[in-house]
Amino acid sequence: MAKNISKLTINASQQQVWEAITKPELVKKWQYGSELTTDWKVGSKISFKNEWEGKVFEQYGTVLEFNPEVSLRYSLFFPRPGLEDKPENYFEMEYKLTPNENSTALEIIHVDNRQGAKQEAEQGEENPVLKMLKDLIEN
Repeated sequence: MAKNISKLTINASQQQVWEAITKPELVKKWQYGSELTTDWKVGSKISFKNEWEGKVFEQYGTVLEFNPEVSLRYSLFFPRPGLEDKPENYFEMEYKLTPNENSTALEIIHVDNRQGAKQEAEQGEENPVLKMLKDLIEN
């Protein structure tokens, strides 16, 4: 199992950070044009769809936890040849927000039980996606 953690301090309110990670029109701006579809109700479906080099890719799963402006968690399956759509081939994403005086601490936890999952060092602003997220919120 790999449990990869990313941490960011964002100079914005908890509400602004929350909106950037839950509103489809904002998610699209920092997740390479991914179209987020969900109603954010626990047990509901969630999907991220985008196009790259003329091919459409879709990850899908289930909303597992949704605590407005505090935390959310969902499972995802990323289809690829030879990989069955079964529980052990899903991974989980969790977002935790903690308010500070003039900023919000965001922790993103990626838990991956799939075969071949790699443990990585903690990441922050050096990750291009996280940098886009931070820039989007702060500007």
